[in-house]
Amino acid sequence: MEKAYKLLFNTEESDDLYVYCCGLSQTLPGHSFGPALKPHFMIHYCLSGRGKFTMGGKTYPLKAGYGFLIVPDELAYYVADDKDPWTYAWVGFGGNRAKAIVSQLGLSVNQPVFKSTASEDIYALVKDMMDHNTFSVEDVLRRNGLLSMFLSVIASGISVTAKSDQGSANDYVTKAQDYIRSNYCNPIKVSDIANYVCINRSYLYTLFEKTLGISPQQYLTSYRIAKAVELLQLTRLSIESVAISCGYSDPLVFSKAFRQEKKMSPSQYRKSLPKSDTQLASKEHLLQVEKLIEERHLESNDPN
Repeated sequence: MEKAYKLLFNTEESDDLYVYCCGLSQTLPGHSFGPALKPHFMIHYCLSGRGKFTMGGKTYPLKAGYGFLIVPDELAYYVADDKDPWTYAWVGFGGNRAKAIVSQLGLSVNQPVFKSTASEDIYALVKDMMDHNTFSVEDVLRRNGLLSMFLSVIASGISVTAKSDQGSANDYVTKAQDYIRSNYCNPIKVSDIANYVCINRSYLYTLFEKTLGISPQQYLTSYRIAKAVELLQLTRLSIESVAISCGYSDPLVFSKAFRQEKKMSPSQYRKSLPKSDTQLASKEHLLQVEKLIEERHLESNDPN
């Protein structure tokens, strides 16, 4: 038996991330659940006491400060300690982004257990979910927002058994590439990329060299120059505007990087193109882009 306070909510399966259920449980000695299946993800976090959790053919002894993940449609079993039964907070959740977020946390059937020292925050967030338990728009939005905070708190202090080196390397490099593709137009540096993927700069360099055979700086430069080539081919933007559009605040630095990559200057490259390639595409959005960039450039040079 257990003394449990729990809430179940109607949910939209198409939502990106939603709370399916949540609760707080104070168990009696030997209280157990399962073996059984759940149709959604569930995270339990032990606030006090002890217990055991079994999934994927492995059993994990747990105590306060540890939590575990139940994966949808995966047989799971957990039981409170006979002498020091646990009290735990738990949240069930789903949505289109749920699986990806769980993977980013480093949790899976093979690694379902984590450690976190943020017990007070976790308890407060679950309690807040339960305090806002109606189906009003305000409460639904609040609960789902609290779920993101709940997962964020776990992510910020989570400690799990490391994934395989190759898997981790691929994840870091992929995230770094995505960041570059989304931010190449901004004056980002390798240190910004490393900070985004939460590793130090030297380790990011090692992973890029090992995975792609080039450094993060080389990848960033090559991507920017590739985008510059597109602008030189498709627009009549000035060389300075092309540079700014590709993350270079100094046209001279841009021209030097372009020459190293293409063995000619941006101006020479544009002149070398067949006439048909240098004609401006008759698309309204390209004209708008040119106008916007020129306006921003003028504003940045306005002494007032």
